[in-house]
Amino acid sequence: MRKPRRLPVEALAPYEYVPPDSFLSSWGDGPPRDAVAAERINWRSLYGNANPVELEVGFGKGLFLVTEAVARSEVNFFGIEIIRKYQRYASGRVAGRKLANCKTCWADAKRVLRDFVPPGSVNTVHVFFPDPWWKTKHKKRTLVTPEFVGLIAAVLIPNGVFHFVTDVAEYFEMVTGLVAANPTFKPLPPPEAKPGEHDLDYLTNFERKFRKEGRPIYRARWGKSQFAK
Repeated sequence: MRKPRRLPVEALAPYEYVPPDSFLSSWGDGPPRDAVAAERINWRSLYGNANPVELEVGFGKGLFLVTEAVARSEVNFFGIEIIRKYQRYASGRVAGRKLANCKTCWADAKRVLRDFVPPGSVNTVHVFFPDPWWKTKHKKRTLVTPEFVGLIAAVLIPNGVFHFVTDVAEYFEMVTGLVAANPTFKPLPPPEAKPGEHDLDYLTNFERKFRKEGRPIYRARWGKSQFAK
């Protein structure tokens, strides 16, 4: 992948969402939930339109965000990444293409989903190839937990979709079990993989690497019940 031209911070600003100071100044436990209730994201104000919103957690270098934002201008894309250098890299790719329908955010996704994304406002949440954190001492960093599944359920609209992809069979089994235990969700047919005819024909850089190595990829989708709150 060609490295994007390094742009000044002010050129990236229109393509980034920065959480309120109350969030950034307390990276640990954060402010009480009632203290940030008035600071929920207003999607219409953020994007200047009322188009549907799709959210990606852990977007890495932004391949999915950029590819989809270019292909589907009628959808607003919002990406959350906890690693600063990747968030800035992806922001450069978005800014270089002037993709007004794509924003990136450097933050802990669980806190953003809990405190800043309005409930029932997102059409699809994508999670691709999260780190499995094999070591026991690192298990606390595991992204998909019962709490995380509940947060996704809360931010999705009725009939909204949770889209999950991994190359780790054990992780896939764990996640499918967690989602099955949440009555909000119902299974949907898994998405088909793109043919991989060129380097941009993949969800992420990880998928490109793993598929070229012949490794299995596990995919699942779930829909939020239209009767769920």
